[in-house]
Amino acid sequence: MTGFRTTLGRSTRTPRRTRRSPTAALGLSLTLLATAAVAAEPPIVALDALRPSSLHAQATERVVELMQRHHYRIVALDDDLSAKIFRRYLDALDPERLFFLATDIAEFEPLRQRLDDVLRAAEVEPVFQVFKRLRERVAERARFARDRAAAGFDFTREESYRLRRDSEPYATTRADLDAVWAGRVKNDALELRLTGRDDAQIAETLDRRYARMARRIEQLDANDVYEIFVNAYATTVDPHSAYLSPRDSENFRIQMSLSLEGIGAALQTEGEDTVIRRIIPGGPAAASQQLRTDDRIIGVAQGADGPFVDVVSWRLADVVDLIRGPKGSVVRLQVIGADSEPGSPPRTVSLVRDTIDLEDQAARSATTEISVGDRALRIGIIDLPTFYLDTDARARGAQTYRSSTRDVARLLGELASAGVDGVLIDLRGNGGGSLIEATELTGLFIDHGPVVQIKDSRGRLDVTEDDDRGVAYAGPLAVLVDRSSASASEIFAAAIQDYGRGVVLGEHTFGKGTVQSVVPLDRAARLGQMKFTVATFFRVNGDATQLRGVVPDILFPTEKSAREEGERSLDNALPWERVAPSRFSAWAAPSTLYETLRERHLGRVGANPLFNTLIEELETRRAMRGREVVSLVEAERVGQAEQRSTEREFRDDLLRKAFGATVDDDAGEKVPDIVLDEAARVLGDLIVLGVPPRRSAGGLAAASGLLGERPLGR
Repeated sequence: MTGFRTTLGRSTRTPRRTRRSPTAALGLSLTLLATAAVAAEPPIVALDALRPSSLHAQATERVVELMQRHHYRIVALDDDLSAKIFRRYLDALDPERLFFLATDIAEFEPLRQRLDDVLRAAEVEPVFQVFKRLRERVAERARFARDRAAAGFDFTREESYRLRRDSEPYATTRADLDAVWAGRVKNDALELRLTGRDDAQIAETLDRRYARMARRIEQLDANDVYEIFVNAYATTVDPHSAYLSPRDSENFRIQMSLSLEGIGAALQTEGEDTVIRRIIPGGPAAASQQLRTDDRIIGVAQGADGPFVDVVSWRLADVVDLIRGPKGSVVRLQVIGADSEPGSPPRTVSLVRDTIDLEDQAARSATTEISVGDRALRIGIIDLPTFYLDTDARARGAQTYRSSTRDVARLLGELASAGVDGVLIDLRGNGGGSLIEATELTGLFIDHGPVVQIKDSRGRLDVTEDDDRGVAYAGPLAVLVDRSSASASEIFAAAIQDYGRGVVLGEHTFGKGTVQSVVPLDRAARLGQMKFTVATFFRVNGDATQLRGVVPDILFPTEKSAREEGERSLDNALPWERVAPSRFSAWAAPSTLYETLRERHLGRVGANPLFNTLIEELETRRAMRGREVVSLVEAERVGQAEQRSTEREFRDDLLRKAFGATVDDDAGEKVPDIVLDEAARVLGDLIVLGVPPRRSAGGLAAASGLLGERPLGR
C-alpha cells in the first residue's frame, strides 16, 4: 500500500439537489477545483481524442483494489452495484434530464449490468461513448436555446416552468425536449429582465451563456470523463469517497473544502450556479455580513466601477479566477439571496480582497451579562470556528506552536480573571479539523479518560484517550452546536455529553462520523489519488456519531429547519452503528436538572416573538430553496419578489428594534444573535439551579471551582 495519509477533514454541507441542469456534469468534476487559478481558456477537445488511455486502465485497477479491499464498507462489485453506478453516472452527466432522450437511455441500457465488468477489466471505453452522446445533445440544446432567445418573449402569457426535473421522465422526442427548453430559456430571460436589462441585453447575454454552455463541455478531456465515471463508482459506495485526478490532487492538498483565497468563502458549482457553501471566519465575506450560505453568485466585476461579467453556467475554476486577486483590490459580486423568490433582482456586494491567516480563524472570547431572577451573572463565551493545529511546528518540537487547545486554555485563564460564573463553548459552523485537538480540548474539561473510539475496516477498535490528569476548567459548562457542527466538533460535544461534564444546546449536528484516507495510486503521481472512507468514530458510550450526529440535551426551536440536512440527507450515507462502550468515570451523577432547564427554555422561547421571527425566516429560506415550479408571468414574479422583500425587511427590523440596534442597512449591520443569547440564559439557569454534583473517588462532591489543577499553558 502506497503511503496512507489520513484526514479527519472538515465536513462541508451536503449540496441540495441541483436547481437546474449543470453543463454536462461540471459540478461533480470541478468540486475540488476552487483553489485553482485558470491561466487561459482550455482548448476544444476533438471527439476522437475522447478515449481512455493506458494510465486510466492502471488507475482503475488501483481504485477497484482500494475500494474492494480497504474501504470501511466493502460492497460487492456485482450487477446490483453496477445498476446503482449506472444511475449515478447518468445523474452526474444530466441530473435534471435536460439533455438525454429516452431513446438514448434505452440504447445505454446494456451497460446497467456491465459496469462491474468494465471496472474489473479496467476497460472503461463504454462510458466514454455515453459522454460523447451527451456532447451531441448539449450542442443541440445550445443551438435551440440560442435561436429561442433571439425570438423574443411574451411575459404576460400564463405559463410556468419546472425548476427541478430530477425525478421527471426523460423526454420521449425532440419536440418534447424543445418544449422543456422553451420554458427554461423564457425563465432565464425573465430573471434577466427582472434585473433591469432590456430586450437587446437579454438576447445578447443569453446567446453568450448558451454558447458557453456548449463550449464548456467541448473542453472536457479524457481525464475529466474518467474522473466523472470513477466518482460515480466511489460515491455509490460512500458520499465522502472520491477519485482525484493528477490535476486535482494538488488542489486537494491545498485545501479540501473549496476554500477561496481573496474573499474568504467556500464555493461550489450547483447546476449552472456558483453557490456559497461556507463563509470563512475572519475573511472579507464574513466581515461584510452581506453574504450567506446558499447565496448564488451570478456576476463578477473588478474594481469600484468595472463592468459585470455574467458567470451563470461558468466552470467553477473560471469563476474563482475572476474573484481572486491581489490583496487590497476590490471585487464586486452580483448575488441572488438564498431566501429570494426566483427572479428577484440581485444585490451588489463590494469586497476588498484580503488574506486569511490562522489568527483570523483562531478561538476568541467575550463575556455577556445576564440576570436569572435577582441574580446577576457573567457568562464567558469562547467561539471556536475550527479545530486547528500547526502540525509542522509541533513536529519540529517547537515550544510555542499554535493550536485550538492552547488558545482555549489561555482564554479560560483570561475569563477566570474576569470573574465569569460559567463558560459557553460556541461550535456553531465548526466543521471539524484535527482529531488530536478534539481529544486534547476535551481534556481541558475532564480529569482523564477515553474521548473517542475509532473502528477500522477490519473491525479493530482503537480508543483515543486524554491521559493528562487534572482539568483546566471545572466550573459550569455549556456547548452550543448547530446543523453544521461536524466531525471533530461532534467528538468533543459527544464526550462532554457522555461524561455529564456540561449541557449541550442547539440543533442536531451534521452527523459526519467517518475518517477518510488519501492514497496516491502510484509513486510517480501520474494516476492521481483516491480519497476513501477507512474508519468510523464512536462515542465513549458506544454510539456512532455517523448519520445521527449528536442530539443536544436542550433542542432549540431552530432544529425544525435542520432535520433534513447533514449526513442523514444523503441516500447512500454509511449507516449508524454501535460498539461496546468504553470504561470511563462520569464527571457528574445522573440528574433530572436538565428537564427543568428544558421547561425554562421553552417558557422563554414561547414568550419571545423573536424566536418565531427567526424560525419563520429559516422556514421561508428552506421553502425558497425547495421550490420546484415558478410562474413565467412577469407581474406575478415581481409581486412575489416584492412581498418576500417586504416580509424580510419587517423581520430584520423587528430583530434590530428588539435589541435596540440602529437600523443601518448600508453598513451591513449584523442581526443580533438571539440563539447565543438564549444559550447563555440556559447556562445561567444551570448555574442558579445548581450544577450536577461532581463524582469523586470517595463519592459525590461539589464542583471544585472555576479553575482546576491542569496548567493553563498546556
